[in-house]
Parts: sequence; C-alpha cells; structure tokens
Amino acid sequence: MAKLLIFGCFFPGVRRNKGSLYRIWPCVTLRTPESRFRSRPRFSFPHRAALESVRSDTQAPESLSGLTDWNHDMSRRRRVYEGKAKVLYEGPEPGTLIQHFKDDATAFDATKRATIEGKGVLNNRISEFIFTRLNEIGVPTHFIRSLNMREQLIREVEIIPCEVVVRNVAAGSLSKRLGIEEGTMLPRSIIEFYYKNDELHDPMVSEEHITAFGWATPQEIDDMMALALRINDFLTGLFLGVGIRLVDFKVEFGRLYEGDMVRVVLADEISPDCCRLWDIRTNDKLDKDRFRRDMGGLVEAYQEVARRLGVLVENEPKRRGGPTLVK
Repeated sequence: MAKLLIFGCFFPGVRRNKGSLYRIWPCVTLRTPESRFRSRPRFSFPHRAALESVRSDTQAPESLSGLTDWNHDMSRRRRVYEGKAKVLYEGPEPGTLIQHFKDDATAFDATKRATIEGKGVLNNRISEFIFTRLNEIGVPTHFIRSLNMREQLIREVEIIPCEVVVRNVAAGSLSKRLGIEEGTMLPRSIIEFYYKNDELHDPMVSEEHITAFGWATPQEIDDMMALALRINDFLTGLFLGVGIRLVDFKVEFGRLYEGDMVRVVLADEISPDCCRLWDIRTNDKLDKDRFRRDMGGLVEAYQEVARRLGVLVENEPKRRGGPTLVK
C-alpha cells in the first residue's frame, strides 16, 4: 500500500501497480512513472518536433523577474511553432511559452489569405478576457497572463490533434451537409470532432476514429466533451448578456503534464476567429464569416465584440480649458 499526495492531501490505500492508470476528478489522470510514456498515445502534433520533449514543470512561475526585458529582446526568443494566426516562442520559465497573435487572416484551409491590421490585437484581448473568466470559474486552461497587446504567457501543453466544435444554431458546414436552413435553432447543443490536418482539410471524425488511431483516450474524449459543454454554457450566457448569439465555436485541448499527473486543459484561443457570433436583434455577423464571405468590415465587427465585452474602451475626450471651480 502507498500514500499519494494529491493537491496537498494524503489519500491512503491506493495501490500503485505497474502500468496502472488512475483517474482523479476533475480532468486529472495519475500514472506511475513506468507507465507514463508507454500509455501515452503516439501521434505527431505541431509542437512535438520543435519542443522535442514535454516538460513536467508546467506550473505558473511564482515570479517572472526580468520578463519585461526578455520580452522586448526579440533576438533572444526561440521560435517554437508558427501557425496560420499565431506564433509560439520559448517562454521565460520552464514549461511556459509566449503566444503571439498575428494580423493574418485565413480561410478554406489557408487557400484564402489576407493581412488585416489590428486583428491580432483584438483577438489577443478578447481571448485573454475569456480565458481569464474561464480560469476564475475553474475551467482548466493553458493561459497564465497577458504580456502586452499581442502576446500571452501560456503553459506548454501537448496538443491533442482533434478540434472540438460545439453547435447551438445551424450554420456553415452543418447547414450544407444536412440541408438545414442557416439560423435554425438546434434541439440541443451538438459536439463534433475534426482531425487537425490542413492537407486533409480537417475531416470530421468520430470517437471511434479518435481512439482507434490513438489521438486521444476514451477518458480524454469524455473530458474534452465535458469541458466543451461547460465552456458553451458559460460563453452562451456571457454573449447573451451583451446582445450576441453564440451560434457555434471551435476549441482545442492539450495535455498538461505535472509530474506524474496529466490532465486535459483548454488551449489555443477563443475569439471571433473561432466562433460564430450574431447580433441578436439584426443577425449581423460579428465573426470571421465576414472574411470568408467577402462581406468586409471584419475589424469593425471584432471591435464591436470587444466593445460589448468591455475589453475595448473608447478613448476619453481630451479636456479643454483649465480646471473649473466648483462652488
């Protein structure tokens, strides 16, 4: 018999057999050192080749002394990975990365491209706001803190190569596949999985595909689905409160390694780039569909979302004249 220290508490009577797998709620799995790498699914993901290994020290650093100087010295940064909308750099502490938001806009598996000035700043600020709120309600994420207008400090995670899409209203590919009129309310929220592979155009897959090819375990799928529905509940209420309908959204998850424990956490971003957001009164699109469908006004739409969330504050008018004497 052995005692395991979990979150500062001893749990007696847990036997650690070789190759065993223990589940600790929420979204925490405890494994023996011998089974850690043997039981990990084998697949390639964008960060693996560059990172070479997953570090176990992924706690938020207690102090980031010297971070400001390091942050401004671009020559000291090591680029880890570059995607369509973001760049990842090596972080200032072990187990951390810097996530930089670009102004690039892409659609249809990057066959349509453009550079839209200011988009990266807006996505960073909106995603920072949402991830901060999710952290506050106990949803585990990779987000640590904001660094500047375009960058975030995040935990280094192993990305699970499956995009999770939650749909509340028929739109986009769902309407095309099933012939449902866009804007039709769905009887309940629907979760779909897509394999992350641009060359294959991110095909839709089932849970059977995910487990058969080792992209994720059944328990990890359950964790992703539970977290996705919880995020959906939160975002639906958040946007409804500012007059926006959450039609659907895409999220990604990663494995966060903490010693002998690993848990599934929300990664990537949540912004108008990966959500469909419609104005409740007018049904005006406030998301990347404006770019996909050549509607124009993408930055203005993103600014409207940020303004309603309280992220974008209008500049106060400059005071003219001297002080006024109050009698």
